Amino acid sequence: MTVTTRPAGRRSFEPTDEDRRATALIETLAALPEDHPDRPAVRRQAIEAWLPMAQRLTRRYANRGEPFDDLLQTATIGLIKAIDGYDATRGVDFTGYAIPTVLGEIKRYFRDRSWTLRIPRRLQELRMAIGAARTDLEHTLTRAPTVADISGYLGVGEEEILEALEAGHAYRPDSLSSPVRNGEDLTLGDTLGGHDRGFALAEFGVALPPAMAMLTERERTIVVLRFYGELTQSAIADRIGISQMHVSRLLSQALGKLRKLMDG
Repeated sequence: MTVTTRPAGRRSFEPTDEDRRATALIETLAALPEDHPDRPAVRRQAIEAWLPMAQRLTRRYANRGEPFDDLLQTATIGLIKAIDGYDATRGVDFTGYAIPTVLGEIKRYFRDRSWTLRIPRRLQELRMAIGAARTDLEHTLTRAPTVADISGYLGVGEEEILEALEAGHAYRPDSLSSPVRNGEDLTLGDTLGGHDRGFALAEFGVALPPAMAMLTERERTIVVLRFYGELTQSAIADRIGISQMHVSRLLSQALGKLRKLMDG
């Protein structure tokens, strides 16, 4: 906009030629039927004409820890939504409709990224609606509202209410150093389980017998003597009457078969 000065010293905003063109494009687009062949081109021109407004609104949120290009892309999405959703018959000029739409999109962008875990937007929005419903219901019921109260108030199933409340824990997760019991030197991290080798051993015990059955009799004998009898390769060679080098070769061959059978 171009600023001009009135004689009385007051300032007013005079629309520039670019402003008039942008407004005319919105008016033209609003008058075109959805299936009009010129509509896509006029829509594209309207987006380009109003893009400077989206850029100005984006600059309000610069230097807040998010890349400017990402914010501008978000604002552009809001601008496109405003252009596609604008209804001139409601008596509101386009800027009065577009600015809140663009700002709302940018604010949702920041809100989405304030959650530590990625939670579906529907649950984030439902959780906020639950907070507002609780406030209203506490005044009308003069008590803390139940899940059923909130469900009826919002017209949403109780399971969805519970899901949104549970998702709220992702907004500010507990620290692993948080104490879990008063008076005890025990933190939340202390209660987390570690790697349990028992599961791997159980799986190994189930998979080993069928794999062993696929070896030759001599291979099975060598494996059993080496790992269950705990004999050295030299002792195995003396017991079955072959060279230690032959035992080494057969043992390597048997272990290769077992590994392939158990992994496959």
